Amino acid sequence: MANKIVAPAPLPIIETHFHLDYLKASSAEEILQRAKLNNVQRFITIAVHPDNLSVVRDLSKRFPEVYFTQGIHPHDAKLVTTEVLNEIREAKSYDRCVAIGEIGLDYHYDNSPRDIQCQAFKDQLLIACELDLPVVIHTREAEDDTLEILKSVTPKLHKRGVLHSFTSKPELARWAVSQGYYLGFNGIITFKTAHEVRDVVAETPLTNILLETDAPFLTPHPHRGVENSPYYLPLIAQKIAEIKQITVEEVLATCFENSERLFFN
Repeated sequence: MANKIVAPAPLPIIETHFHLDYLKASSAEEILQRAKLNNVQRFITIAVHPDNLSVVRDLSKRFPEVYFTQGIHPHDAKLVTTEVLNEIREAKSYDRCVAIGEIGLDYHYDNSPRDIQCQAFKDQLLIACELDLPVVIHTREAEDDTLEILKSVTPKLHKRGVLHSFTSKPELARWAVSQGYYLGFNGIITFKTAHEVRDVVAETPLTNILLETDAPFLTPHPHRGVENSPYYLPLIAQKIAEIKQITVEEVLATCFENSERLFFN
């Protein structure tokens, strides 16, 4: 599969958040190979549902460049049981598990009741504290509760984590950065209407930024309408460089170091 649309990145990239088992346009082998041609060297595929906790583990066994997380997305918080929490707790026994996630709160869709979302979020944060793993956090239209819960747990969460696909207000970004969290940015920063997110990118220190795609979702401009892929990560780096008025090499080098520090140290 030729790469003619996106130029390879001049420095290596770590894909910190995508859903390999949800990509359907090509085989997993083709998706990873195409991304590697664009200098994406390692990949973290994210668990979201009880049914794919084992799927992401199996993908990491198939592909040495793929790592994974264990956690339940707030959409499916109603499915979190003691058995599911115990399965997540086994994360520490897998050497390729790098975080607990994707966990958090989503009050935009309310696919699970809010009180159940909050309890599942707290329970999984405590597992991360217990296992000394970082967290991958989803928060949408739930800033007050997200902040309240994180404030209560952060002192025990030594490795902190990332607020992925960040679209919240600057106040949450500032608090998160002040506490040592990272913010994950993806194709949203290329959307015409995403002025507020770009403002957060501009304000956030580069040392607190991670690159991600959230593939197959949120394909960056100008490729909207096709399935997203880690292949597009160089476009995210380029956009961050443009927003911050720095070189893409600086973005890539620093974001690689950030990803290493959070997930692989």
